[in-house]
Amino acid sequence: MSFKTVSDSEVTLTELMIPSYANFGGKVHGGIILSLMDKVAYVCASKHTGAYCVTANVSGVSFMAPVEVGDLVSLFASVNYVGTTSLMVGIKVVTENFKNQSVKHTNTSYFTFVALDDEGKPKKIPGLKLQNEVEIRRFVEGKLRKEYHQKNNKEFERIKKDCDNKVRIQILKNENCSVVE
Repeated sequence: MSFKTVSDSEVTLTELMIPSYANFGGKVHGGIILSLMDKVAYVCASKHTGAYCVTANVSGVSFMAPVEVGDLVSLFASVNYVGTTSLMVGIKVVTENFKNQSVKHTNTSYFTFVALDDEGKPKKIPGLKLQNEVEIRRFVEGKLRKEYHQKNNKEFERIKKDCDNKVRIQILKNENCSVVE
């Protein structure tokens, strides 16, 4: 089996935030940031796998601070975890404002991709050669994030299946909603 280092596939994408990216509040629309995240994550995943990759999951999208028009946005992507045919890419978004000389961490997210062969079937991918404590921590956190997601999905499907309308109405009793009967 072949292995690649994290640095073999690290990607940085930098883009100036322009007025057409603004939402109604005058800040850069979150969808623009998500689109850039998806783009940089795809490039990182494809560099690691040497294959076409499809997004299987996006988790942990955090919007910690607004992005302003005029900010220079840099997205840093690296492979955090690899399985047999899938991998998790961590993304950190940092903005730089030239006007006030500030730099801030605005977003973090984790994208899971599946590598596909020429027939569109999942393809075995290279392992990850971990070279330092940060890479070891990120790999273990990626594995735990994947397991947590799988466990929660199974639990949610079980609960959803067992939840009839009486139970749903009971759950809604203390929520900020009104049920028209």
